[in-house]
This record gives sequence, C-alpha cells and structure tokens, in this order.
Amino acid sequence: MSPSHAKPGEVLTVAPLGADLESTKTKILVKTDDLEIVRMIIKAGNSLPSHSAQGVLTVQCLEGHVRFKCMGNDHDLKAGQMIYLPHAETHSVECVESAALLLTIVPSQSKKPPMNTIDEASDESFPASDPPAWTGVKGS
Repeated sequence: MSPSHAKPGEVLTVAPLGADLESTKTKILVKTDDLEIVRMIIKAGNSLPSHSAQGVLTVQCLEGHVRFKCMGNDHDLKAGQMIYLPHAETHSVECVESAALLLTIVPSQSKKPPMNTIDEASDESFPASDPPAWTGVKGS
C-alpha cells in the first residue's frame, strides 16, 4: 500500500502536538515532483548526522528545540523559528528538546541555468564540426 499524502486543496494541520509529540512519527505530508513537505519528529538527545537535501530546503521548528548546524554556524531553532538553505547545503541536527520540524524541499531540476531561445537554437544548429557560415566580419 502506498503512503497517503495530502491531495491538492486538502487542509492539513501542523499545529504543535503537545502531549502527543513523543508518540507521533515522522510523516511525509506532501510529495510531488516539484515539492516535498515533511513533519519530522525528533526525540531529545537524538541527532541527524551531516547530510544534504537534493533541493532548496526550509526547516521550521513547530515545537521543541534543535541545534541546526550549517554553513559553519550553529543555530538554536525553537518553536516559531525557521531556517533556509540553498540547494544541497550540508547540515546536521542535534535535538535538545523533543521537536516537531516542518521541512519543505523544492527539488532542483538541474543545476545548469536554463538557456535562452537564441543560445538554445545556436547550440542545436551549430555543432563544433560545422561552424556557422556568417562570421560577422566584412570582406572575408
């Protein structure tokens, strides 16, 4: 059976879990080709070793307290705070107080910037073995 994710237009609750925090498990809330949203539960004293997300990442602390290490700094994230990381930025997490985190990942389709129409046409029309006939120089 495939996991159930939110359907477009469905209202989700991401309010603090309070007393239910300790018994709740991490859940993928939304997963498409363009977006992934996860409510991650991490218990006090646990940690996530250094890793990266394959896309742009935001981490919002819904409740609890984690120490988020990234870009050469340690950040204490508490309820109501969030952090943003660029594509594939390495980070790690130490849980100070059991926490619920809302992760939003926007997968990068390609690290190569999109071509404009002229560059794309030039790339397709003129292979290296067949240079363009027009050189822009008069009299040659």
